[in-house]
Amino acid sequence: MLITTPVGSREAVTVARWPVPEERRTVTVLFADIVGSTGLVERLDPEDVRALQQAYFGTVAAVLRRWHGVVEKYVGDAVMALFGAHGSDGFDAYRGVRAGLEIQAALDRRLPAGTRLRIRVGVATGEVLVDLAGTRDGGHGAASGAVITTAARLQEYAPPGGVVVCAATRRAVAGLVEQRPLAAMAVAGKAQPLDVWRVTGVARRRPARHRGPLVGRRRELATAGEEIARAVRERRPRWISLVGPAGSGRSRMLHELVRAVSTVDGAPVRWCVAHCPPFPDGELAPLADMVRAVAGLRDTHPPETVRRRLATALDGLLPPERRGAAAHALAEFLAAPRDAGAAARGAEVWREVLLGLAAGQPVVVAVDDLDRAAPALNRFLHRLFAAASERGLPLAVVATHGPGWADLLPGAAGRRRRVPLPALGTVDAGRLLRHLLDRAGRPTAPAAALLPLVGGSPAAAAAYATTPDADGEPGGVPEPVRRLVDARLDRLDGERRAVLMAAAARGVDVPAATVDRMLGWPAGRAEVALRALVDAGLLGRTATGGYTVAEPAVARVAAHRLPRAVRAEFTRRLRDAGTVAATRPAGTGPDGAAGRAAGTGPDGGAGRAACTTGAGHRSGGGARPAPVPGAAGRAPGGPAAGTHPPVSSPVAVVAGRAGAVAGRPVGASGGAPAGRAHAVARGNRAGRSARGRLGLFPGLVDALPGGPAPGPVGQVGPVGGRPPTVGPPHGGRARTDLAPARPPRAGAVAA
Repeated sequence: MLITTPVGSREAVTVARWPVPEERRTVTVLFADIVGSTGLVERLDPEDVRALQQAYFGTVAAVLRRWHGVVEKYVGDAVMALFGAHGSDGFDAYRGVRAGLEIQAALDRRLPAGTRLRIRVGVATGEVLVDLAGTRDGGHGAASGAVITTAARLQEYAPPGGVVVCAATRRAVAGLVEQRPLAAMAVAGKAQPLDVWRVTGVARRRPARHRGPLVGRRRELATAGEEIARAVRERRPRWISLVGPAGSGRSRMLHELVRAVSTVDGAPVRWCVAHCPPFPDGELAPLADMVRAVAGLRDTHPPETVRRRLATALDGLLPPERRGAAAHALAEFLAAPRDAGAAARGAEVWREVLLGLAAGQPVVVAVDDLDRAAPALNRFLHRLFAAASERGLPLAVVATHGPGWADLLPGAAGRRRRVPLPALGTVDAGRLLRHLLDRAGRPTAPAAALLPLVGGSPAAAAAYATTPDADGEPGGVPEPVRRLVDARLDRLDGERRAVLMAAAARGVDVPAATVDRMLGWPAGRAEVALRALVDAGLLGRTATGGYTVAEPAVARVAAHRLPRAVRAEFTRRLRDAGTVAATRPAGTGPDGAAGRAAGTGPDGGAGRAACTTGAGHRSGGGARPAPVPGAAGRAPGGPAAGTHPPVSSPVAVVAGRAGAVAGRPVGASGGAPAGRAHAVARGNRAGRSARGRLGLFPGLVDALPGGPAPGPVGQVGPVGGRPPTVGPPHGGRARTDLAPARPPRAGAVAA
């Protein structure tokens, strides 16, 4: 699947699209450096050195662009690149690791004859502060954080020709690449050695191990099974789509469907299943795995065994005069799935094989994560469906994908069924949480407190159940959940994302006028974006007509991504407008306190602020209002005492030339001292000139009159069926910039 063009101009980000110039983001950092470059250069003629440098830097830059990495800087022979800095697709760490592996392989092919370079690659994942306008090639200083130093140290520790990763990167790419542990690495300044793994290659897909009971999905399972039975009984192909956002249990549903529909009216059903990993090696590579499964082959089998077993599998399905050529075409396809010619010939043969299978018994062709696939795979399924319809064969196609992906299937009126996977209800989500907590060896008592954070998502339930201390994570959200939320936020255009993050920073029951003041927009501008976010299920309406973030995890991540300086500016603007309102500090949840479990009030009382994720409810708890300082402590020129809404969290103050921020609680326990609010106001005014010099908020004060229409500039689209390329979305598919119309829907899953 193609990914849209990354941003290339500062103005496009800070003025036209995204009014907040910096964000706290979780990114993957890649460091690559040549081994023994000094000695190599000493032995070569200057002209040969120039040729070598051009080949090296050209190769590395091309690979990084292919995987949508952004070169942050060149340091001598070292290259530093960022993945996920301008937009996350949920697979930033995987793209970084794949880029490291490909750099190693590409250099062996493209260097001048007789020259051999060995390089080391280190890949680390962690939180940084990102200058969004600087996230382009050559954007020196675009990111700041300890993870950059970690990636550099990993590169120094890597063996020549190797790619090593940190623990966070290892968790993010688990199951997608082959890894083996190395000895722990001691790093200056860190009390404990770092765990390190070496990546040896891309992992072959292994069947998922779905353990535990299926929770809350019996109706959807029965609906999909009945559609398959109708296709068999009526001998009219049907297309069944299992639709839900990432983490909703789509793969688990497909697994259960294969188990549940093994026969129809006594006739055995032949299942042919393909899974689309992120960025498969070839547009039709998932079909190659399907061929292997049907023929009983492994990728380690020698060519003689492959041809023999393919000939046996084709016996009775194709005419004798065609079997030899067909087996040869399939063998070529399995050997080189990236070869476009071999893949096309193999796909044609495989379509006829599937139709031959359906002529003798019911067949179900299933593709998991079809929205990751390349257009070629979708065209294959369409042609298979059309041919089976013409011949009247008992065949069904089952596809799983997200709700933002629309498959336009011509000629299938009345024979297509979408089976949505809604969020689990409170009872089912509680059952799943207790089961997962028990399996993880943890007490089940926290299930009630975790329930609002899970939001009915099985993936979120598994993440919270296996993360004993989620409050120690950025934003208080476990890594897997944060990756899903980051990808959802980055699918929004800049204006809507800014509105959502401002609402998350303010808390619950946020009026549209407050959002306008925070972003420095003219009155009424935010209303359109707020309504669109409500339609997308990201915001909900309150009884007073305000807005609140619908899901606690989204609220936590969105608020955490705002830097302290931006939150302090939001607070100043609301104060100048006559409203005392504070924004959440980084690392706190919707209840305004770091490290506090969901459903726990400011005083630590469990269950006091527990909430659901629906519209009109408090999201994630919400802090208890604190008294506002009296008239003696108000800022000069501010509104009269007693006219302010309650303060919900500490106020950050911008001060000094660098815009450094210091947090000071206001009215934390019955009111601040008389002079404290005055000091806060003076600190804000003192910081204005520094902000103006640094240009921290150019987009916040620009109402964009007559400017470009808001759009997804720099948006990273859904993950595709081949390594990323630059261009428009594929034709024939409707995509949305917003998240689905419901909160993250969840299917039952047993991790």
